[in-house]
Amino acid sequence: MAQKRPLTGIHLAECKAAHDLFLSKKNALKLTQKKIAEIAGITPVSVNQYLKGINPLNARFASVLAKVLEEPIESFSPRLAAEIAEMANVSPMLQPHREAREYPLISWVAAGERLESSNSYPTGIADEWLSSTENAGPHGYWLRVKGRSMTADTPPSFPEGTPILIRPEGFDLISGKFYIAQHTISGEHTFKQYVQDAGVGYLVPLNPEYQTIPLDGTWEITGRAIDAKITGM
Repeated sequence: MAQKRPLTGIHLAECKAAHDLFLSKKNALKLTQKKIAEIAGITPVSVNQYLKGINPLNARFASVLAKVLEEPIESFSPRLAAEIAEMANVSPMLQPHREAREYPLISWVAAGERLESSNSYPTGIADEWLSSTENAGPHGYWLRVKGRSMTADTPPSFPEGTPILIRPEGFDLISGKFYIAQHTISGEHTFKQYVQDAGVGYLVPLNPEYQTIPLDGTWEITGRAIDAKITGM
């Protein structure tokens, strides 16, 4: 098995902030890493790996840590705080009915070629069309996730092969949402979570074995993922 890559960027900063907060409050609250582990239902080793920046924080551990430290999640991870708030706002209420529309399932190569043209897809662009009630615009399309960088142990997770619906035009750039981006030099495409921290944007993988990509001008966000067909649920 390949050696796990060290955390960088926002993931490492979150772990350090959580660790510093723990150190500042552990005596007053009579906390130990073992006690946190018992509350979280994990091992003390796992707690240490989170606080020392070996593994990235996730929503579940962040919620437990915030509760035992008596501090808001925002104090060490605005990213996870926003993610948890968004999940909490998901309502089971019935939504207005929208007619499903079919979009082509294309290759990543075809998606790159599409960026060079403002024309809609010609007939025969894809052998498979998938439906969605989400509005991906006139040039929307499906892609299959490549690789394991967006596979996580906890939701959300996008295993390799998952179809994702891309809106390539008229989308907002929102921290915590999911986007595809193209490298301006190599033409390489990637699918990642966009996170903004302290005015800096990052393309963040959900799999901690992969590196976070800072948006330093060499990547262009070319579409927002607005739907996915998760199999095996």
